[in-house]
Amino acid sequence: MASTVQEVLPPSLDSTSQPLSLFDGTTRLYINYQCPYFQRVWITRNVKGLQDKIKLVPIDLKNMPDLYKEKVYPTNKHNNKVIGESLDLDPEKRKFAKELIAYSDTTLILEVYRSFAKDARTLAGVQFDYLEKALHKFDDGFSQVDIAYAPFIKRFQIFMPEGFNYDITTGRPKLAK
Repeated sequence: MASTVQEVLPPSLDSTSQPLSLFDGTTRLYINYQCPYFQRVWITRNVKGLQDKIKLVPIDLKNMPDLYKEKVYPTNKHNNKVIGESLDLDPEKRKFAKELIAYSDTTLILEVYRSFAKDARTLAGVQFDYLEKALHKFDDGFSQVDIAYAPFIKRFQIFMPEGFNYDITTGRPKLAK
């Protein structure tokens, strides 16, 4: 269960930071505060209530420390098989989540950003309507799909009313949560 204690966020490491002791038994989560993709993993850690067990190590992506290697991805192991995704045992739900997350990364985000140069209310609205409808398919609480979309939807909820006088949650109760 997620903690309600306010976490003290450490400063970002950069090229001038002292090297970490990497093999001291501490489990670390390397993130960037501004990146929505890093935020997905950070949200998952918090939802699982692992703030005391997994230490945040923010990285300055514009001035990275030497310890941070490019193209390194976390892995999971389940039944002695290395997997690169979260584990959901319901095959239909897993398939749906995979499709909806792929839609997020390949279509929704791209199309919403493209709409800013044209008719944001109409073009982005189509994407938000699709997502709202899809989120009604499994109504069993917070899921990996919510984690995948949350950082982006939160940004759009803040920006679009100011930039386009458009509230993306109007008539979309799932996006409002």
